[in-house]
Amino acid sequence: MELELQPLNLPRDTEKGPFIIAGPCSAESEEQVMTTAKQLADKGCHMFRAGVWKPRTKPGGFEGHGEPALKWLKQVKEETGMLIGTEVATPEHVQLAMNYGVDILWIGARTTANPFAVQLLADSMHGLDIPVLVKNPVNPDLELWIGALERINAAGIKQLGVIHRGFSSYDKSMYRNAPMWQIPIELRRRIPDLPIFCDPSHMGGKRELIAPLCQQALDIGADGLMIESHCDPDKAWSDAKQQLTPEVCDYVVSLLVSREKTFTTEGIKQLRVQIDQIDNDIMELLGKRMRVCREIGQYKKEHNIQVLQTGRYNEILDKRGAQGSLLGMSDSFAKEIFEHIHEESVRQQLEIVKG
Repeated sequence: MELELQPLNLPRDTEKGPFIIAGPCSAESEEQVMTTAKQLADKGCHMFRAGVWKPRTKPGGFEGHGEPALKWLKQVKEETGMLIGTEVATPEHVQLAMNYGVDILWIGARTTANPFAVQLLADSMHGLDIPVLVKNPVNPDLELWIGALERINAAGIKQLGVIHRGFSSYDKSMYRNAPMWQIPIELRRRIPDLPIFCDPSHMGGKRELIAPLCQQALDIGADGLMIESHCDPDKAWSDAKQQLTPEVCDYVVSLLVSREKTFTTEGIKQLRVQIDQIDNDIMELLGKRMRVCREIGQYKKEHNIQVLQTGRYNEILDKRGAQGSLLGMSDSFAKEIFEHIHEESVRQQLEIVKG
């Protein structure tokens, strides 16, 4: 299904700059919302976000104020002139958001993963002319993501975009949600006119990762950023570690470099960006492999097993050499790579056994 899209009716800070949507993870109180909004407006921000309904992983946490918080967002719009946006997860949310003049809706990662929920939202959006942004599903499933877009688009929503917030992983990583940049890159290849926002706050999970993630997002051609900003982040009721003060948020945005847009991945600059991201993925995977190797080393130590297992080593070289040939590489090249990987694995296991 080909999407029928219209440009997003949203303001940019500069003619060629990215769309910037900023605001707290949660609307906690009228004072917190208004203080944050006025500080962001003073920095030139045009679009304010805040979570009114907060789906938490476990019960017992702050799950949002609901309709009372919409009154605060409406006040933000009236007093600052900023557009206002929030996440919706049910048809009732959509209706209430419209009642209070919300300008931008987005669908959260957990909702995107459920086609039944997305269809209910789509049905409730018939007749609306409003930008709707769809976050990627929790797991790296591009078809599920596109399916959600198709459902919303079929309901008549043409101001459509996505928010890339990274993907959950069982393995430990420096990120809260792994970027997996190859997925939004493939989405851009398949739907070139679809606006892509990046959510570096949920992706990084830590303040120090937000700035580099913002730049990486722009480097792969993202059209906008959704950044969580709170007037007092350390006291935030949800996701405190990933929120910036309005002042720091403005500083991060001011340092961003917007690249010239290209409409193909065949240009050398875009290809090099892809290579950089793939190399980052390779290093992350190597790190995970070494962690498993260290666990094996600990097992060998506890069971008095020698570190070097020649049969296993030969099996790895033969398998990866053959796999390299099938993937268009020489088997000697693949074998040499895994010789070095195995050498480092043995070194780390020896440290554990001797320790």
